[in-house]
Amino acid sequence: MSDEVKMALDEATDAMNKAIDHLEFELNKIRAGKASPSMLDSVKVDYYGVPTPLKNVANVNTPDARTITVQAWEKSMLEPICKGILEANLGLNPQNNGEIVIISVPMLTEERRKDLSKRAHAEGEHARVSIRTARKEALDFIKQSQKDGLPEDEAKGGETKVQELTDKFNKKVEEVLAAKDKDIMTI
Repeated sequence: MSDEVKMALDEATDAMNKAIDHLEFELNKIRAGKASPSMLDSVKVDYYGVPTPLKNVANVNTPDARTITVQAWEKSMLEPICKGILEANLGLNPQNNGEIVIISVPMLTEERRKDLSKRAHAEGEHARVSIRTARKEALDFIKQSQKDGLPEDEAKGGETKVQELTDKFNKKVEEVLAAKDKDIMTI
C-alpha cells in the first residue's frame, strides 16, 4: 500500500472515529428514563460571574435509578446550580434542600420515548454525514494522488479500502443507535 493511500485511510479513520465519539457524546445527553450523572454534562453554572461546567463546582451522583444528587463544594453555589439546571432546559426540576440539590428523574411517556428515539436517529444521521464527508475527502485525496502519479491499481485498492472502512463505521453507527433505542424504549 502506498504512502498516499495509507495517509488517506488514516485521516478517514480519525475523522470517522471522531464522528462515532461525537455521536456517543450526544446520545449520552438524551436521557432514557434512568438517572445518570452524564445527563448534567451540558449544564453551565454561574460561578462568580463565569459560566462553569457543573462538574467543576460540584459532585454529581445517582443514589438510585430515578434520582440525581448534586453536592456543591460551596453551599453558596446551590442556587446557581439549580438555576443552571433549569436554564439547560433538560426537563428536570431541581430541589434545593439547603445541603444538596436533588433531582427526581420522571418516568418517560410513550410519546416522549418516541421523540427521544427520533432525536437519537437524527444524531445518527449527523454521524453518517460526517462519515460520508470523511470518505469523500479520502477518495478525493486518492484521485488527486493518482493524477500526481499514483498507479491506478493502488488507487483502486485504496478506494476499496476506504469503502470498507466507511461500511464498518456505518455499521458501528447502527449498533450504537440500536443500543440507545433499546435503552430509550425499555420501560
